[in-house]
Amino acid sequence: MTSSFSKSWIAILIAGALAGTMVVGITAASAGECPADKVVASDGQKPGATAHKGVTEKLLGQIDLSKEKIALADHHLRMRRLEIAPGGEVAWHSHDDRPALIYIVSGTITEYANTCSVPIVHKAGDLSIESHLSHWWKNSSSKPVVLISADIATDVHDHNM
Repeated sequence: MTSSFSKSWIAILIAGALAGTMVVGITAASAGECPADKVVASDGQKPGATAHKGVTEKLLGQIDLSKEKIALADHHLRMRRLEIAPGGEVAWHSHDDRPALIYIVSGTITEYANTCSVPIVHKAGDLSIESHLSHWWKNSSSKPVVLISADIATDVHDHNM
């Protein structure tokens, strides 16, 4: 990966984060994070949910990055609104090749990441930066959780968070 390529990825992720905060009309606070003494290389939380349950997704917009100055073939920058019903789950998935920013608009949701030995609780106003990890999410509350997801995807039909 060249330096200019890395800078391009960073620029795209920053643009997504800024767009996400504009959509919800407020700025993001720091996210619920894995405690420093609980961070692990890859043997933290194990795969959980194998299919989405109680998840509604709405595509807010996307950009074909092959047509932009970055000229990144077969990649799209997209933004989605996700609602996870009480008891709902987002299936285990990887961010090894699909970086994402997830802004928690409302509610509280728990993340189970392979890079953390304990579950991570995210609350409204948190921003989860997802890169080089695998994880799943569960809404254990009695209220729906609303998220804004900005990610770079190779498959426009990929419905992972």
